[in-house]
Amino acid sequence: MRSLILAAALTLCAPAIAQTEPVPPAAPPSVEAILATAPAGTRIGLLVVDEQGREVIAIRPDDRFIPASNTKLFTTAAAYALLGDKMARARLGTEEFGRYAPGAFIGLAEQDGGPPHVILYGRGDAHLSSAPDCKIDCLSELAGMVAKKAKVVADVVGDASWFPDQRWSPGMSWNNIGTDSGTAIAALSIDDNEVRVEVRPAAAGQPPLVTSNDYFTLRNEAVTIAAGGKTSLAFERAPGSMELRLYGEIAADAAPFTDRLGVDDPAHYAAWALRRQLVGRGVAVQGTVRSTYRPVALIDDPKQREGRDLRLPMPRGAFMGGHTAPPLAETVRIVNKVSQNLYADLLLRRIGRISGTGSLADGVAAMEQVFTAAGLPRTGWDFSDGSGMSTYNRISPRAAVALLRWSASQPWGQEYRASMPVGGVDGTLRRRFAGTPLAGRIWAKTGTLNATHALSGWLKTASGRELIFSIIANDVPDGTRVVPVVDAALQAIAAAN
Repeated sequence: MRSLILAAALTLCAPAIAQTEPVPPAAPPSVEAILATAPAGTRIGLLVVDEQGREVIAIRPDDRFIPASNTKLFTTAAAYALLGDKMARARLGTEEFGRYAPGAFIGLAEQDGGPPHVILYGRGDAHLSSAPDCKIDCLSELAGMVAKKAKVVADVVGDASWFPDQRWSPGMSWNNIGTDSGTAIAALSIDDNEVRVEVRPAAAGQPPLVTSNDYFTLRNEAVTIAAGGKTSLAFERAPGSMELRLYGEIAADAAPFTDRLGVDDPAHYAAWALRRQLVGRGVAVQGTVRSTYRPVALIDDPKQREGRDLRLPMPRGAFMGGHTAPPLAETVRIVNKVSQNLYADLLLRRIGRISGTGSLADGVAAMEQVFTAAGLPRTGWDFSDGSGMSTYNRISPRAAVALLRWSASQPWGQEYRASMPVGGVDGTLRRRFAGTPLAGRIWAKTGTLNATHALSGWLKTASGRELIFSIIANDVPDGTRVVPVVDAALQAIAAAN
């Protein structure tokens, strides 16, 4: 009897089970919903278009934002449009080629009754290197030229007069001066205008061991603490000072601590490095190491220039030879892949040298001509530098997308796109998007500054479509993170299209 009752109960229950509808999966959150999870107070602009330029999604696309290193998108595109290798080709084969082509060159200035001065001339090339393993643009080759001509010299001079003396840009935070992000910009630059310093622990209670090239005078106030302790080290150097202060603590079992420090006088730094190489080749240097800059004048402002003499400065003394800058694509790749500030700001000055003096104002004026011809909205950009360190810079997502679309139609478009970091693969995106469907399928320039995060470029969707996008977040509260929100929004766009 019990089994019959159980069977009847199961029979009665069966229809109810059969009629239950499966619960549909929850719809993925919209892009708007994802962006709504950004830290409170954050302002975000987004524009995504397809290959025909049709809008896929637009959120504040015409608002103006601090772009940080998305500035480099504009600088490198203008450099491709205006420079290429035109300057080198135009001068090639002429007697003034070495004097005017971008690069670094060397000469001897004879004196009455004394040994000659050695003069190292900068022409806006970012690649000059004093590294022992240097392969191109090597200072050692220039030092060798001098050693063949003279065994005794007087002063060693770094000449950075090719551009006016505007070593830092308006709107750059003063606290960046002295760091590798804010090193000075000059026509004569070497080793990225950085000094690398390594700190290793000593015995507990002792000052740590410091290794550098001795350009700065070190004041070591740091101490080694017991193994297992927390390492906390910092460098401090006042602008214009040659004294570098190290303070803090390093644990006895800690790995070496390294930092790269910017220099304030790149021309002096280059001349200092040249002197060391000359001495190493047996050249006696009887004079001092010094630098030469050209002060900013009215001639450097396009609005004040009318009727003024624009003749280029000529090298002093006997010109011996030098290096010309590598192909533009090599510089642009470094600028965009690793977001190299110095190289970007030198490009801005180089394009300003085409028809002007190489001032910041000349560079910005040259960019305006490019962007006007490309059809970018004039309200969509304003720049005070070429790297994005200036907080005066502004762009809109629409201007960034318009720039990227225009670049694709240019002869250099493929090289330009290839210079962008690839998600999960290289550059500043090597850790972002790794392990996601966008790994290897997003090519974009990053931008990070205080309270700012930007990303603009191309991505491939799940269906194989290609989209162009720009997303910029400003006013991000301190101590919060918006990058995960940005990345999740882009992944949602890629999945839905």
